[in-house]
Amino acid sequence: MSSKDQNQFKTASPALQPKPINSSTPLLGASLAELTTWVQQQEQPAYRGRQLYDWIYHQGVRSLTDISVFPKQWRSTLAEFPIGRSTLHYRSVAPDDTVKYLLRLADGQIIETVGIPTQKRLTVCVSSQVGCPMACDFCATGKGGFSRNLARHEIIDQVLTVQSDFQRRVSHIVFMGMGEPLLNTNHVVAAIKSLNEDVGISQRSITLSTVGIRDRIHQLAKYQLQVTLAVSLHASNQVLREKLIPSAHNYPLADLLAECREYVQLTGRRITFEYVLLGGVNDLPEHATQLAQLLRGFQTHVNLIPYNPIREADYHRPNCHRIQAFVNILKQQQIAVSVRYSRGLAADAACGQLRATKL
Repeated sequence: MSSKDQNQFKTASPALQPKPINSSTPLLGASLAELTTWVQQQEQPAYRGRQLYDWIYHQGVRSLTDISVFPKQWRSTLAEFPIGRSTLHYRSVAPDDTVKYLLRLADGQIIETVGIPTQKRLTVCVSSQVGCPMACDFCATGKGGFSRNLARHEIIDQVLTVQSDFQRRVSHIVFMGMGEPLLNTNHVVAAIKSLNEDVGISQRSITLSTVGIRDRIHQLAKYQLQVTLAVSLHASNQVLREKLIPSAHNYPLADLLAECREYVQLTGRRITFEYVLLGGVNDLPEHATQLAQLLRGFQTHVNLIPYNPIREADYHRPNCHRIQAFVNILKQQQIAVSVRYSRGLAADAACGQLRATKL
């Protein structure tokens, strides 16, 4: 693709059309300009738009009637307008201080969110769907089936919930919770833009993880986001990938990698490839060699994730020697690689364990 074609591609970024605000439209996700227009429609002065914006995004208010700077008479008429916040259904804390939240949505559906603190960071693992239709064999979420996509406000709410609970600013977001984000692209992209512009989280601190949906990575590239794209491979050949990921039958590995290469070319952004290591299944030396061959010449990084056990699948985590041998082979082939040991394992809040149930 020529530089001229790439420039034309960048200017063709699809527009996200805002929805008009009414009594059934959650305010969470609306911009400052949209909120200002709305308060003026309520026959209030324009400066109340800034007040509303600050209370929603920076103070985490859950009801318009709680905004104390609003006139009492006006507040009494606002109860019917939802902000779009969820209700805490369940909260548990792992020994490593990772916090698992089950959040009840307006329609009664339950989703899972995870807050992962370190000394310097607070990361939120957000869900993009209620359940997941991908049915990956080693993942608890996929075992529970799929209900629906999450709306923009339901994604943003997860971040504000964790931020409020920890009483500290969220610094990083990973779309690695329940669901396949690229099956909900419009709402996910709208949420990312609001989290960046309204909540104040850098797009470069956001990671979007996908198992790979045909043409959706190409679609994502059109938005020219600065997020990190993480593609879940979990296998080094098509036969094994189909056993682990049923949807891979419809999207051959060669086609997926071709679309990934195009993404790198169009965006200039490096892709992370995620690879869950399953003992005796995909962690052999020949698998590492195959993976290196697939990714050679690619602007990429491999993120190895030792398997986190779930009750519904009979897999096990490889030992440290097997993991290190896999790492060494990739490094010998000049493949950038790291190992991610998931947080929240004791609370069933680690990668692959999210299932929206109390345990």
